[in-house]
Amino acid sequence: PSLKEQLRIAVRDKSYWLLHAGFFTCGFHIAFLVTHLPTEVQLCDLSPSVSGNALAIIGLFNIAGSLLIGWMATRWRMRVLLAGLYASRAIAIGLYLLAPKTPETLYLFAAVIGLTWLATVPPTAGLVAKLFGVKHLATLFGLTLLSHQIGGFLGAWLGGIAMESTGSYQWMWYADMALALIAAAVSLPVREAPPRLVSAAA
Repeated sequence: PSLKEQLRIAVRDKSYWLLHAGFFTCGFHIAFLVTHLPTEVQLCDLSPSVSGNALAIIGLFNIAGSLLIGWMATRWRMRVLLAGLYASRAIAIGLYLLAPKTPETLYLFAAVIGLTWLATVPPTAGLVAKLFGVKHLATLFGLTLLSHQIGGFLGAWLGGIAMESTGSYQWMWYADMALALIAAAVSLPVREAPPRLVSAAA
C-alpha cells in the first residue's frame, strides 16, 4: 500500500496505539531521570559526583541492555519482552524508594534502569515492522518516536513542577511507577501479525 493507505490502516489499529502508549511512558521515564537525577542526588545529601557516575552507569548498561534485548527479540515474543522491560522499571523504582539513599543504591538503580533504557527500541520497532511491514517503517516508527518525545517533554516539565510545588519528586516517582505498570499491561495485548492476516484467520 501507499504511505497514505498505510497510515490510514495504522491509525485504525489498536496495537499500533498501544505501542504509542508504551513508548510515551519510555520517554517520560528517560527525560525525567536525565533532567532531574542531579537534583534527586542533592536531595539525598550525596556528592554531586554521584549523579555524574550514575548517568555514566546508565549509559554503560544501556549498551548492554540494547544488545541483549536485540538478541532476545529474535527468540521470544517482542510484546512479552516489552512488558517485562516496563515492569522491571516499576519494580526498580519501587525498590529504590524503599532503599536507603546511598551511592551504592543509586548506582544499582542506575544499572537496572540502564539495562531497560533504550532496550524498548528494538522490540517496539520490531513490532511495528511485524504489524505493517518495512516499506513505511521509518514513518510509522517515527510517529511512535514522536509519542516518546511528547512523553519526554512531560517527564522533564512535570518533574520541575513537582519540585517547585512540593520540594521533592515523590509524586513523580509514583507517577513513574504507575505509568510503567500501565505500559507493561498495554504491551501484552499487542498483536504480532499484520491486520490482514488476523482478518483472514477470522
